[in-house]
Amino acid sequence: MSGDADLIEIAVVGAHLSGLALNHELVARGGVLRRALRTAPSYRLFALAGGPPRRPGLLRIAEGGGTAIAAEVWALPPEGFARFVAAIPAPLCIGTVRLEDGTAPKGFLVEPEGLSGAEEISRFGGWRAYLDHLASREAA
Repeated sequence: MSGDADLIEIAVVGAHLSGLALNHELVARGGVLRRALRTAPSYRLFALAGGPPRRPGLLRIAEGGGTAIAAEVWALPPEGFARFVAAIPAPLCIGTVRLEDGTAPKGFLVEPEGLSGAEEISRFGGWRAYLDHLASREAA
């Protein structure tokens, strides 16, 4: 088993957040929640077409020209990280995500091609807030 120093951090902003539809994938691979925070204000968040489950796409843009998006940082043992990343379907990909605390772990991003048919949802500040908005709209 890997020691804590060997764990690899990964930032998530959507269906892998605690309690959401795909969080079990992190947990099953030995993931441990490290912290909840926001990205640097250099991102746009999109609700991608397709599903289920509903999935967001995080796109990095020019520094300071975007929105800070709610995120969680999870830590995985190297073998769990490798299995997790290998299963990520396009148009999602893993890149470096800049966070408000100055760290830059690996994390989910979206390829621009994947934005076809997507809705920009940056104004909600995060995936949970967007899901809450959808739920309140459906309840009305």
